[in-house]
Amino acid sequence: MSGLSERRDLQEAAALERRRQRELQRQGRIFNARVRTIGVDKDALDAQVKDRKIQEAIEKARNEELANEMKQNDKIMCMLEERQKCNIRNVNKAISDFRKNFQQPETRREFDLSDPQALKKDRPARLSDNDPRCTVSGLQKFMGEDLNYAQRMKFQKEQLREWSLQQQRDYKNALADKKFLDDLHDKNRIELDQKIMEQQRIEEETRRAVCAAIKDFNKSQAAELAERKRLDKCQKMKDDMDEISSQLQGNLLSENPEQAISSFGTHRVITDRWKGMNQDQLMAIRSFQQQQVLEKLRLKEEERQRDAEWDRQSMQAARAQLILERHQARQNRECRQALDSINAQLSQEQKSKNIYLKEEEYSNCPTSQYFAQFNTTSR
Repeated sequence: MSGLSERRDLQEAAALERRRQRELQRQGRIFNARVRTIGVDKDALDAQVKDRKIQEAIEKARNEELANEMKQNDKIMCMLEERQKCNIRNVNKAISDFRKNFQQPETRREFDLSDPQALKKDRPARLSDNDPRCTVSGLQKFMGEDLNYAQRMKFQKEQLREWSLQQQRDYKNALADKKFLDDLHDKNRIELDQKIMEQQRIEEETRRAVCAAIKDFNKSQAAELAERKRLDKCQKMKDDMDEISSQLQGNLLSENPEQAISSFGTHRVITDRWKGMNQDQLMAIRSFQQQQVLEKLRLKEEERQRDAEWDRQSMQAARAQLILERHQARQNRECRQALDSINAQLSQEQKSKNIYLKEEEYSNCPTSQYFAQFNTTSR
């Protein structure tokens, strides 16, 4: 997506540049007094008409080529669709024939469940040894003990032979059909290739004719452009020489100071002609600049003194804050020491009180009274 947008931007930029060049060329023709003509530029209009006709011819050839290509693609698509329909029809026919010949309802394994003639075909419980109703669970007939073994084997062999012959015939018919379809496909493909080659030859001739016309037109355009460039170059050289001579003889390069004097007074000048100031004006400007330098130095000195005073005051405030913090820390330390001594005294008193309470409790205990009476009696 980004590549497409960049390509579109480049095309728009190229178209804008072409329009700008044509506008510059038109302005050069109109505003040039030597080559300007009154009325319509017939040569330019004829060239535009010729360009338009060539563009229309190219567009018409391109449209015809696209139309022919679309017709050719439509023909190819119709032929392919017809071939696909034919193949589908042949396959459906082969499937129907196969079902009709080999998949009849009577040959199905579960046909006896839905046989409409089941009651008419019903038989007694046992007719012979080859009765299909005698299953294994009935224990009425065992494998290989039937009476019709030879006829059954012969019938099975004949049936296998018929099936094999029928398969061979079907295979040969399928090969013949495939060969016929391949031949028809090759024939159609050859005809289609011939038509495509003829169409390509016609397109090549048309393209060659268009290229020849474009080449002739480009040659004429190149010759016309070369002639126009030569005339433009000659005119440009002449205009440059006139401009150089005018500049050399004018007041611009000669630097005449009188050309800058204004008609409104000697104190005013014309800016696009002014060549510079005189020595008095330069000296006045230099003196004013010197005064500005001295004033700037004075302001810097005042700012430096103000910064120094501010730093001094900041240092005094910081020193006072440090002294205050030290004094506060000393007071906090003294208070903490006094609080520690009070806490130690209270702890000692609490310990003494606990010892006294324990002694009182021990003296009031019955066991202690018993020991005291025992000691008295023993004495």
